[in-house]
Amino acid sequence: MSDETISTGLPQPEGPANLIETDYEVGQDNIETSIGPFGLDIHNPVFMISGLSVVAFVVLTLAFQNQVDPLFNGLRGWLTSTLDWFFLAAANVFVLLCLVLIVTPLGKVRLGGRDATPDYTYMGWFAMLFAAGMGIGLMYFGVSEPISHFTSSLGGTAMDNGVRTDWAPLGGAVGDEQAAANLGMAATIFHWGLHPWAIYAIVALSLALFSYNKGLPLTIRSVFYPIFGDRVWGWTGHIIDTLAVFATLFGLATSLGFGASQASAGLEYLYGVPNTDTFQVILILAITAIALMSVVAGLDAGVKRLSEINMVLAMLLLAFVIIVGPTLAIITGFFTNLGVYLADLPALSMPFGREDANFSQGWTAFYWAWWISWSPFVGMFIARVSRGRTVREFIICVLLIPSAVCVLWMTAFGGTAIHQIVNDGFTGVADAGQDFKLFVMLSQYPLAAITSFVAIVLVIVFFVTSSDSGSLVIDTITAGGKVDAPLPQRVFWCTFEGLVAIALLLGGGLGALQAMAVSTGFPFTIVLLLACFAIVKGLMDEPRD
Repeated sequence: MSDETISTGLPQPEGPANLIETDYEVGQDNIETSIGPFGLDIHNPVFMISGLSVVAFVVLTLAFQNQVDPLFNGLRGWLTSTLDWFFLAAANVFVLLCLVLIVTPLGKVRLGGRDATPDYTYMGWFAMLFAAGMGIGLMYFGVSEPISHFTSSLGGTAMDNGVRTDWAPLGGAVGDEQAAANLGMAATIFHWGLHPWAIYAIVALSLALFSYNKGLPLTIRSVFYPIFGDRVWGWTGHIIDTLAVFATLFGLATSLGFGASQASAGLEYLYGVPNTDTFQVILILAITAIALMSVVAGLDAGVKRLSEINMVLAMLLLAFVIIVGPTLAIITGFFTNLGVYLADLPALSMPFGREDANFSQGWTAFYWAWWISWSPFVGMFIARVSRGRTVREFIICVLLIPSAVCVLWMTAFGGTAIHQIVNDGFTGVADAGQDFKLFVMLSQYPLAAITSFVAIVLVIVFFVTSSDSGSLVIDTITAGGKVDAPLPQRVFWCTFEGLVAIALLLGGGLGALQAMAVSTGFPFTIVLLLACFAIVKGLMDEPRD
């Protein structure tokens, strides 16, 4: 077939690869127009439906703030309590598929063709993986989640801003501090280990395979060509891409809401800045403006550079906690926590017959829905920077290495906070509000003002890279797979990511953000389960190294 027919704006396969024969041309359904001096190249109807829906959502949520608060919170509770088994079972499928691909001959397939070479070094690649994947979440939950599970398991009543958090995993370990600490760390690592990274890996691998090896556009719909054939270019594909836009947007909004909440808390803790909704809105607007500048700078100059800076700062903060904190306990705790995580993994991931419904529904079901709603964003971003890797190398690096780093991070920050309670008798970190726990933990060590300031900077820069990367991904989807769509479109999406986060914060706080992440994560879970079949089918007819 001709280069014009298969041209997607992405590099063509290098060496043997099994291109898919299709008459679809990237941009054939697009509308090319201009608004004043700004050019647009948007996919019809994906951009129209998703763009207008998002604008209407922001306007209505801001107009009816009091009315939407109970609606959002009720929606989250109903989804997590009714569909918890579905989210848990689906995440298990994703982990198992990744592990199977590592050990089978399918892992020898190279993304981009048999002769392709990586576009980025390992250092640059890892930096972008972490900045886009979990940056804000690790900062927000690194101390607060282990403490919540520890106090719950021990049998106490933890209070975060007046909300009970005594949702003990696996029934808890009443009165046994060591068992409660082990269970608290295992439950935390469960939410940040293999399962979330497997979700990201499935989306990223499917996009990379069908774009770099099959010659299809870099959109979610391309993954389903083995299932639906040319129907993916019609309404079947329009629906899939529109769901991906909604999932990405609200998953991002949830993360941005957590980031704004913690950054605002840190500024109050350090400098006495009032931690109000108004200030959080101003903070989101200011950080969105910085993200817009990064958007204008482009992927390599903007996201890549900020990601590398953030990785250095994060590693320095991690090293500081390990050195000045209970060093020996952290080092030995890494292996202990990894062991208890693997030992408790079958019980924690069991979809049925759970006696810890509050934990599996209130924590795990929400987390899995959140990660799945994030997955189009993180998956497409990982796909963009992973060309040239073999499937085995890709999955090991995207699944196992980040999981190990998450274990170390949670052990250092959460384990240190637990050590302060058990060994030092310091209960301040347990009594502090969830937004403040990180800063209270750091206050017990030297240079607290500096390390807390670094933590705030980390949250803000993670915020910027997430917003920038998210606008890139959503724009690619709503431009019909074009990776070089006009800049004003990315500016539009970057702006509305911030506005959605503001609307949800004002309309119901973090509960509203979580509700929308869960509600968009559910339909996209079905999409990802179908993608698992498409991945295997696509890999089976690819040449291998």
